[in-house]
Amino acid sequence: MAVYIFPPPATISLPIKGISARFAVQRLFFVGRNYHAHALEMGKPVDKSTERPFYFTKATQALVQSGAKVPYPSETQNYHFEMEMVVAIGKAGFRVSQERAHELIYGYAAGLDMTRRDLQLLARDKGRPWDLGKDIEHGSVCSEIVPMPEKIIDSGAISLEVNGQTKQSSDVNKLIWNVREIIADLSLFYHLQAGDLIYTGTPEGVGPVVAGDRITGRVQDVAEVALDIS
Repeated sequence: MAVYIFPPPATISLPIKGISARFAVQRLFFVGRNYHAHALEMGKPVDKSTERPFYFTKATQALVQSGAKVPYPSETQNYHFEMEMVVAIGKAGFRVSQERAHELIYGYAAGLDMTRRDLQLLARDKGRPWDLGKDIEHGSVCSEIVPMPEKIIDSGAISLEVNGQTKQSSDVNKLIWNVREIIADLSLFYHLQAGDLIYTGTPEGVGPVVAGDRITGRVQDVAEVALDIS
């Protein structure tokens, strides 16, 4: 039996709707600029005919469950919300075709990709990694996982409010790369495995929050997510 000099971290997990078992989270993948209107507001339009999806990751330790109250992060003056539909992977797969991509899906969730926008843009403009802008303690928020085995969601309203005021309102049918395309493409780079979460991108309307704000959001027929900033 292995002996450690300090206790190893606990397994990161999320509740699953309707059952007592929990979803053990393995990795967090995020698709960048996957709605045209958001790409435009970020000053980086996307031409799907000549480009392919790009991704970044966050540590699982950054994950917090919906309903949490978290501190405003250090070293930023421009902390942004990004509302996203999350795909929960339930089966291993590598180099999966679009036609078989649905076989890897366990379910879906609603999530927030919180971002130190000032640090992200500074890194982007200097050609540096985005880690300080994206991989933030408490910066990945997720609802319970809703089991929908092998279901492809290709439409449905996605929205977000800050203190009850609507900031984002769109539909997942506006994804540049849809769920099938994302799973197939990402599986060319990684051996996807049960427990992986894929945040599929955010629509336009991203913006800042401050201490005392409450964020609420939802993906139609999936779940709601909430976060309080202290």
